[in-house]
Amino acid sequence: MLKKVFFCVLYFALLSPLTSVVAEEEEGQQAPDYQYFALSPDIITNYIKPGKRLGYVRLRVDLMVKSSSAYEQVEMNAPLIRDRIITIFGEQNESQIKSNTERDAIRQRCLTEVNDVLFEFIGTRPVENLLFTKYLDQ
Repeated sequence: MLKKVFFCVLYFALLSPLTSVVAEEEEGQQAPDYQYFALSPDIITNYIKPGKRLGYVRLRVDLMVKSSSAYEQVEMNAPLIRDRIITIFGEQNESQIKSNTERDAIRQRCLTEVNDVLFEFIGTRPVENLLFTKYLDQ
């Protein structure tokens, strides 16, 4: 019985310094505080259809940012972001809007250009990802 108590005490004595070292290492690395900013209201814009007709697309766009300061920067520049996305969609034709693979290419282009335009104004690229959470085309 005395041996069991001794081994338990020894086990916990050796284990506690190791767990405190691991906890200190985790505290030293600050985990990103991901947040989502939803552009509101939805974006409704036109695109080019064959035969001089216009189609329209309705989008709900969510932007993933890494920190609360990046969230504030995106929030302050939301009109600029909306303008860039509307411009990109206005340049697309019907086949690009309706294709799933092209839709992802448009999403990647929106992400790149939004970060580029924000870099011009605030000096950082705060948007980690851009998601179309609603995508209706007609």
